[in-house]
Amino acid sequence: MKRLLTPIIAIVCASLFSVGAVAENKQALDLDALLQQLEQGQFAQKAQNTEREQAFIQKRAEQDQILRDTVQVRNQALATSERLETQFEENEFKLADLNDALNTRLGSLKELFGVLQQVSGDTKNKFYNSVISAQIPGRSEFLDEMAQTMGKSSKLASIDEIERVWFEIQREMTEAGKVTRFTTSVVEADGNKVNKEVVRVGPFALVADGKYLEYNGVTGTVSELIRQPADRFGASVATLEASNGETVQFGIDPTGGSILGLLVQAPNLQERVEQGGLVGYIILIVGAIGLLLALERLVSLTIIKAKVNKQLKSETFSSNNPLGRVMKVKDDYPSADSESLELHLTEAILGEVPKLGRNLTIIKIISVVAPLMGLLGTVTGMINTFQAITLFGTGDPKLMAGGISTALVTTVLGLVVAIPMTLLYAMLNTRSKNIVYILQEQAAGVIAERSERG
Repeated sequence: MKRLLTPIIAIVCASLFSVGAVAENKQALDLDALLQQLEQGQFAQKAQNTEREQAFIQKRAEQDQILRDTVQVRNQALATSERLETQFEENEFKLADLNDALNTRLGSLKELFGVLQQVSGDTKNKFYNSVISAQIPGRSEFLDEMAQTMGKSSKLASIDEIERVWFEIQREMTEAGKVTRFTTSVVEADGNKVNKEVVRVGPFALVADGKYLEYNGVTGTVSELIRQPADRFGASVATLEASNGETVQFGIDPTGGSILGLLVQAPNLQERVEQGGLVGYIILIVGAIGLLLALERLVSLTIIKAKVNKQLKSETFSSNNPLGRVMKVKDDYPSADSESLELHLTEAILGEVPKLGRNLTIIKIISVVAPLMGLLGTVTGMINTFQAITLFGTGDPKLMAGGISTALVTTVLGLVVAIPMTLLYAMLNTRSKNIVYILQEQAAGVIAERSERG
């Protein structure tokens, strides 16, 4: 009995704590009061459950009504869908009949409008990049709109539109044979936008202020080329702008800018030299030194040769030329025999030879070293090229262009220095030897004269 009462008491205690909030005093309750409270709690729970059941029944009725309304809307939508499908099918048949009737009535005009659409599209692309559009803007927009309208809808072109297409094509042909002047906004190389008088040479070129211009069909702007072609082309631009209708020579690009773009990308002389790198600069410095030495020797030997020729015509020996200094040996040793005099003359001639051949050895060394330095630059450039190929492969030729340029430019610079240095050395060496031959000849004559005197 005690075992049965223990769980009951535990349940009762738990219930007592759950409803303990209703108790207004803190005194302990007896079993009768506890039982009464439990009965009151069960009654309240039943009332709450009854209220919930009634609310559920009421909501169920509402849900049934919503379901009936939804079914009715679905049935109406199905009916509407069937009606629209039937109408769509009927419209498809009517549209097919109307298209057949339209094609029948169009006849050969349909082919005409197709050709007109194609011509409008092709002409639009030509006008888009034509330099004539810089003077006559808005032509490509009309043709583009016409081609798209005829392609996307069944709208037919009017007589005015057909005539305008013909007119624009004819105007392009007419303007292509003219050299005209007009004023437009030009973007200069520094970014400034100014109005200038521009000369248009047919569909080939735009020029202003002695410079070539380019027309950008995307933005519809005219701008100066950042890099201009060679000076001879710039001179022809100035001649064209200064002309008053007479015939002048002018360089045009019949490809629409492709050749001109390649010309402006070609490096000039300074850029070619810069491509040679450090080895190229060293070759040029060495060549400049050799050239200065060669010019100095050329001037000196020319002056010496003139003095020697003058000395040959004079009986008075002067110390300002090699021949005079050698001939003075005869007067310095008047009583010497022929053999002793020969030795003294030989000594004097040998003293003049180094002066005559001064710096010629350096010029010869430069003529030999210059191509070797060019070969050094070639090897260095090829090493850089192979390193680029190893790292990046052969997909992009621009990666190898730097090494190849260095290799070729240094070779060219080496030959450019070596060839004139070789020619200058040969010429200067010949002049020096000619003077030495004159000295030897005159010395031999003096020895022969002294030998004859005995």
